[in-house]
Amino acid sequence: MHAVDSRPAPAPAPQATPPKTAKRVRSRSQRDSGVAWLLSLPTLLILIAMLGYPLYRMIVLSFQNMRLRELFSGATPPWAGVDQYTKALTDSVFWGVVGRTAGFTVVSVTLSVLAGLGIALLMRRVTRGVRMFMMIAMMFVWALPQLVAAQAFRWLTDSDFGVLNYVLTQLGLDYSTHSWFVNPWEGWAVITALVVWAGIPFLAISLSAGLTQVPKELLEAATVDGANPWQSLRNITLPILKPLLMIVTTLSVIWNFGLFTQNWALRDGHPEPVYQTLATYSYTQAFGRSIYSYGSAISVITVLLMFGVMVFYIRQMFKIGEVD
Repeated sequence: MHAVDSRPAPAPAPQATPPKTAKRVRSRSQRDSGVAWLLSLPTLLILIAMLGYPLYRMIVLSFQNMRLRELFSGATPPWAGVDQYTKALTDSVFWGVVGRTAGFTVVSVTLSVLAGLGIALLMRRVTRGVRMFMMIAMMFVWALPQLVAAQAFRWLTDSDFGVLNYVLTQLGLDYSTHSWFVNPWEGWAVITALVVWAGIPFLAISLSAGLTQVPKELLEAATVDGANPWQSLRNITLPILKPLLMIVTTLSVIWNFGLFTQNWALRDGHPEPVYQTLATYSYTQAFGRSIYSYGSAISVITVLLMFGVMVFYIRQMFKIGEVD
């Protein structure tokens, strides 16, 4: 009798990718990357043409000492080197403005994204007619100019004739002549509510469109397996929405970090120090106090702070393009 070898047959060795195939894959990847940059080139050229020269002039001005004398005479301002940057970076008031701007950005973006996601999820559960009504209403909010929206909120929170004070007084609270901007926490709550209210339409409509890419079969299978709505959201919906969530969140950070119109209009063009953000602080220093070079230095620092966020946003756009 012949002995039978019971040992399992060795697994076949993985075949290496032929050099020609690997070279073809790399060539295709390089070609796709080149096409992406080529398609982006017109936009990049337009941005450079529109923003390049003003940014260059702002950087040059930040290294000079522009005063009213040079402004009216047209003379070249004296060179100041990094004095304006040293002044800003060693000023506790400036760092207070930076912290205030960053804190507002974190709170407002978090509330906006959560509210937008919640409304987007709600829009997927209502009837088509209700969904269309919600989208039209949000489009009207999105189309409203920032200055008009700020004036509307200013009227709503007016200490003498504001609707908000009237409603709270009717509810039994003593808000008949309450000023919402005496207390900075209340004032920033009003500003944040305005920014969140104005930002929800873009987020809700964008995320609602992203939710259409979530396969219903996966959600139904998860429900059959016993997953509750929260588990389906966490394990299925959010991972699929992650690229879009990162993009809209990054855009919201860019927009909210540059807050200017809302707090400027709500404070009637003269925001108190506690309501200053980097944008309004730079403007106040340059045009309110005629310290043009110092205001330019603050603007340059603001651009540098936002540069990392903009690079992150661009990288995410290219990554999504590569996946598609």
